[in-house]
Amino acid sequence: MIISHKHKFIFIKTQKTAGSSIKLALAKFCDNKDIISSMGDDNYLKKTLGYRGAQNNYLPYRYYWKRDWYNYLYNGVRYNFTDHMSAKEIKLRFKSEWKDYYTFCFERNPFDKFISWYYWDGGDKRHGNMTQFIQSGAASKIKGFELYTDNSEIIIDKVYKYEELNESLSDIQNVLNLPSILKLPEQKLKGDVRKEQAHYKDILTDFEVDWIRKVFAREMVYFNYSF
Repeated sequence: MIISHKHKFIFIKTQKTAGSSIKLALAKFCDNKDIISSMGDDNYLKKTLGYRGAQNNYLPYRYYWKRDWYNYLYNGVRYNFTDHMSAKEIKLRFKSEWKDYYTFCFERNPFDKFISWYYWDGGDKRHGNMTQFIQSGAASKIKGFELYTDNSEIIIDKVYKYEELNESLSDIQNVLNLPSILKLPEQKLKGDVRKEQAHYKDILTDFEVDWIRKVFAREMVYFNYSF
C-alpha cells in the first residue's frame, strides 16, 4: 500500500497481481513524507538497487480514533499500516486525501490467480495438489475483491487488469504525470514464483474450476473474466 502526498495517489495492493513489483516501481517517485507499507521479502531489492523502502508506517496521531488511543495508552501498541490495507479502511482514515487523490489497484483472472497463489503458498510440497489446497481452506485466504470494495461495490477510481499490465502502467504514468517512465524492476521478486507455466485450462480439474467460479463470481462478473 502507498499513499503518496507528493503525486496525490493511493495504491491498494492486492495479492498475486504483481503488487510488490508495482509498489516498488511507484515507490521510486515517492518522497520522505509519503506512506509506504512494509516491503517484506523484497527488502533485498531496495538495498541493492536503491529502491525506496517502507516508511512512515505508523498512523499519525491526528488520525487516531478512540480505540487507537486505547491500544496505544493501555497496551503500548501504535496503529501500523499493513501491506494489504483495504480501500474501505483507508477511505475512513484519510477522508480528505481520498477525495482528492487518484485511487487504484490491480485484479487478475481468477483461474490464473488461483494457480499463482497455490505455488506461492507452497504448491505440491505443502498441499499435495490443488484440490487438497481447496479442501484444507488455504485457498480461501487470498485477498482481492474485498480490498477495493465496500458492500460489494467498487469504491476506488480504477481497477486495472494484470493481463494489461504494460498499458496500465502507461496510463498510471500519464494520470499521475510522473516525471519518468513507470516500469517494474527487472529482477524477479523472491515471492513471485510460479513453477507451473502451462495454461490453466490444461491444469485445473472440473472440481477446481467450479470452486473458482463460485468463490470469484463477483470478479468474473465485474471484469468479464471467463474460463
